[in-house]
Amino acid sequence: MKKRIMVIGPTQSGKSTLINFLNDSARPLKKTQDVIYGKNTIDTPSSYIENPSMYKYLIATAQAASHVLILVDQARPTEVYPPGFAKTFTCPVIGVVTKTDLVPENADLCNQQLRKIGIFEPYFWISLKDNRNVDSLKHYLLGNQ
Repeated sequence: MKKRIMVIGPTQSGKSTLINFLNDSARPLKKTQDVIYGKNTIDTPSSYIENPSMYKYLIATAQAASHVLILVDQARPTEVYPPGFAKTFTCPVIGVVTKTDLVPENADLCNQQLRKIGIFEPYFWISLKDNRNVDSLKHYLLGNQ
């Protein structure tokens, strides 16, 4: 079974756009309550992280993942992840700050959040608007696929 990259993030944090990029896809962007398995990714509903009773589904789904990406939205750095959450996964957990073209004064807050979640650097700071650093993240995760 092929291992995929699981992407976790709150509503409108850029999950679907990033997933499309990682899958070389143009799937329509729409909110879903389903886990969607793509060519290289596992797209998890934002409700799974926004509702603590759903954490068990994230943990179970991560068993099929090579990596877990935890997204923090620099434009809206709402704390949705519990402290130490990254330690619940057995595969590598990577911190990704999205929308870095917006509200740069929130950068320190995003750094603090990722540390509190239990994720270690390096973090990837990306903008899906101008694709800043997205290629380096894709190369880090997928190599030369």
